[in-house]
Amino acid sequence: MTDESKFESMRPYRDEEIPAAMQRIADSTFFPLLASYVFPESDLATVKEAVKAIRTTDQFQAQVMYHVNAQVIRRTMTEFTYGGIGHLSPSERYLFIGNHRDIVLDSSLMQYVLFQNGHETSEITFGANLMQNQLIIDIGKANKMFKVERPGTDMRQFYQSSLRLSEYIRHTICHKHRSVWIAQRNGRTKDGKDSTDQGIIKMLGMSGGRNKADAIARLRIAPVAISYEWEPCDILKTLELYEKQKAGCYVKKPGEDVNSILTGFAQAKGRVHMEFCEPLKEDELAAIDPSAPGGFNRAVANLIDRRICKAYRLFPNNYIAHDMRSGKREFAGLYTRVQEAAFENRLKTLEQYGENCDTAILSDILTGIYANPVDQAQG
Repeated sequence: MTDESKFESMRPYRDEEIPAAMQRIADSTFFPLLASYVFPESDLATVKEAVKAIRTTDQFQAQVMYHVNAQVIRRTMTEFTYGGIGHLSPSERYLFIGNHRDIVLDSSLMQYVLFQNGHETSEITFGANLMQNQLIIDIGKANKMFKVERPGTDMRQFYQSSLRLSEYIRHTICHKHRSVWIAQRNGRTKDGKDSTDQGIIKMLGMSGGRNKADAIARLRIAPVAISYEWEPCDILKTLELYEKQKAGCYVKKPGEDVNSILTGFAQAKGRVHMEFCEPLKEDELAAIDPSAPGGFNRAVANLIDRRICKAYRLFPNNYIAHDMRSGKREFAGLYTRVQEAAFENRLKTLEQYGENCDTAILSDILTGIYANPVDQAQG
């Protein structure tokens, strides 16, 4: 049995830690703002007492986070749909590997769907860089999030950090009997191209013994694809890609991650769809030739990518952007002039950055964010 003490600094809160966390949340100076958003029809005192009465992580998710998601859906989406839930068994535990478009919402909406359908919610990876203050730590860890360190360039530190994460994920699924959500790569997809980093697969196998296929099969990987009609933080992503293109690198500004979280929650998203893909099967993993180009890890990543790409739902914005980029009207039958005008208006919002940026390049980057999923679907 794995020594759980090695995971002490990264694990979510245990139930006995919840009452103190709820007290801190209720006492936070941000609590009135949060309460008014999540429970707009209740007075502050009532919400505060209800939060302070919560005693378990499951209660926190059912009584608070469920309503957070419901409010985000009601306020910022014209429609939220999901499919593929039949691929999952409520009695099984999975490693959900998702495409990553929003820092918090991708995994949070998945929890919402699992809860609605009688499945136990999962633990969630959460970057240490995001745990910047006690309120975020309390909300995150009470919501079954566990901290993932992003090691520097020291190879020994990188190996130890990767091994510990691998061991924790395997311990959680195989011994704690809880599912886990992890993104298919480090950081959000900024350019609209969803692809699984084979380094993630390598990390997952580090704790599973010499038989690579068996090590991955025991985690029961279930890919998850989320599609947003309007990409969360699309303007912020455009500006980041622009700076990276011009300067060769991008340095995050203080508070930028928190700003992205808040923007992702508040921004209008139109239609949103989540699709649970069929979990990877033992026989398809066992059939992988270890000597194939790129090796076993690349082959597993390709299996995940094919499922996510097939499940990704394309919206009119994707086809509009693709036609704009190609200069053709190849997909004109899949969108209306009204939808095209709405996308053109989105591009016009980039004009406010014209003093410091080349707006033509910005427009090309933003268009690419929406167009690239069409190319992936065709590839």
